[in-house]
Amino acid sequence: MKYTSAEASKLLRKLNEDYHSLLEMERQSKTFIAALEEDIESVRPEYDYAEVQAQLEGIASKIRKVKHAINVFNTTHVIPEMGMTIDMVLVLIPQLSDKKMKLYSMKSQLPKVRESSSSRSNIIDYIYANYDIKAVEADYAKVSELLAKAQTSLDYINNTETMEIDL
Repeated sequence: MKYTSAEASKLLRKLNEDYHSLLEMERQSKTFIAALEEDIESVRPEYDYAEVQAQLEGIASKIRKVKHAINVFNTTHVIPEMGMTIDMVLVLIPQLSDKKMKLYSMKSQLPKVRESSSSRSNIIDYIYANYDIKAVEADYAKVSELLAKAQTSLDYINNTETMEIDL
C-alpha cells in the first residue's frame, strides 16, 4: 500500500501505541491475586500467553517494516530545493535551529554594555561586542530563510511523495 511520509509516521505512531497498549494489558493480566478462600477461576483474568506473544510479534514486524520503509525513503529521496536527501535535511534542520538561536543572542547584543558589579568600586567595567553586529544580523536573516525553506520543502515532500509499505 502507498503512504506519504506523514501517513507512514502516523501509522508508526499508532502501531507503537498498539504495541505498548498490548504490553500493558499483558502486564496487568499475566498474574493475579486471589485469596485462599476464593474460587481462583472466578477471578482469573483472560490471558492467553501464546496469543499475546503472536500479536506482539505481529505488531513488532509491522513496526520494523514501516521504519525500514521510512528510512529507505529518507535516504533515497532528494529534496530538489535543498539538493539533499531527506535524512540530510533532517540533520540540517536542528543544526540551523541551533545556529539561529546563537545568532539571535549575538544580534541582540548591544555594542557596549555596562557591567553590573556588586562591589562598591569606583571602576566601571564595560562589555564590548567583539564582532560586527550588522554582519550577524545579515547571517541571522540568511539562516532564518534557509531554515524556513528546509522546513517547508520537507513538509511538502512528506505530504506529497509516497512510498510502498507491504504490511
